[in-house]
Amino acid sequence: MSEVAIRCEGLGKQYRIGKRERYRTLRDTLTDAMYAPFRRIRSAFQPSSLPASQHPNGDDTIWALKDVSFEIKQGEVVGIIGRNGAGKSTLLKILSRITEPTEGTAEIHGRVGSLLEVGTGFHPELTGRENIYLNGAILGMRKAEIGRNFDEIVAFAEVEQFIDTPVKHYSSGMYMRLAFAVAAHLEPEILLVDEVLAVGDLAFQKKCLGKMSDVAKEGRTVLFVSHNLAAVGRLCTRGIYLAEGRIAYDGLAQSAIGLYVKQLPTAEAALTYRDLSLQVLFEDEHGSRITVWQYNSDLIVQVYVNSQEALRDPAIDLAFYSESGVRVFAVQSDRLDEQMIRGLVKQFSLEFAFRNIGIACDLLTVDIGIRANKDPRYLAWWQRIETLAVSLSEAKQYCVPETLVCVPCQVSILDFAR
Repeated sequence: MSEVAIRCEGLGKQYRIGKRERYRTLRDTLTDAMYAPFRRIRSAFQPSSLPASQHPNGDDTIWALKDVSFEIKQGEVVGIIGRNGAGKSTLLKILSRITEPTEGTAEIHGRVGSLLEVGTGFHPELTGRENIYLNGAILGMRKAEIGRNFDEIVAFAEVEQFIDTPVKHYSSGMYMRLAFAVAAHLEPEILLVDEVLAVGDLAFQKKCLGKMSDVAKEGRTVLFVSHNLAAVGRLCTRGIYLAEGRIAYDGLAQSAIGLYVKQLPTAEAALTYRDLSLQVLFEDEHGSRITVWQYNSDLIVQVYVNSQEALRDPAIDLAFYSESGVRVFAVQSDRLDEQMIRGLVKQFSLEFAFRNIGIACDLLTVDIGIRANKDPRYLAWWQRIETLAVSLSEAKQYCVPETLVCVPCQVSILDFAR
């Protein structure tokens, strides 16, 4: 049985809002200690006159985390997802010992490497070389250990010619590349990564995800906070979905993504433009609303159109995009002759049926447009009207990195000789 790397019990973090507390000096501390006995005597004879808003549970406080409990085993790769303000970054700051919890406990068993913000733990006046050794020392590594990984860190960060330049002169991309390289290569037993990969370009994001995958394969623990659900689904086996500071789901990563996507507001009410209004339904083959499109199953898209003015020969276009914005596939109703609507109409509906033969994206977003048949100009176009998680569980054997569609295939050896 794997040992526990992280254990949280009843974790909570409260912040005061609308006020800024000044830093306390030594004089403040000594003065408070001197007058404390007199304040206690006075409070014993006087009822509290503080307004409700000034008490710890008043309106000037907010719980960023509340009653969060979980265990993470050594070697687990866990994605933490949720909307902005759900408490994801606060949780990682507590686990990194940057901030203390208001209540509950967080146990960490192992050396922690964290990348929570661009350049976390870097001193701007020190060079890249000096910061590598400084970060390694903070992690508890010996100079010889850091030196053994030094060349690999510099090569990964692609800052060879700037390694002896103070990092205050680095661009944000260089800063982030070096910070990630240090956090990932100095052999932490637990790697905490917040949503910082968005700073880098696509090539470096891919490089970072590959490195985190390598770290996980080495049996080290990874906690990955990201809004990139495709990356979470690809990298993580377990997902924790946070909502309003509490755990809404803890289980399989794909299930966590599906639940999170299901809670996202739909854009059906917003599909109006001038005299046009559309209602679009996304269902499975059983007529239930779909959030996770399973391999080898159907997606049914029903489109209902109302127009105050008659439309001549209307057509509907649907386009499905990956998380990186690449078009995966699309359909135009007027290319299907039997589905062409001819003449003037004010109301019509269409049904599109798609089968997942092995879509290699973890997430799809959907655009829809309406136009006249054979006319490339759109009367209206709506972007990202729906987000669908895609399950690849049964198709992974056919999946080649960087592809968008996995087509089932069998290979036979006809002849072979040595």
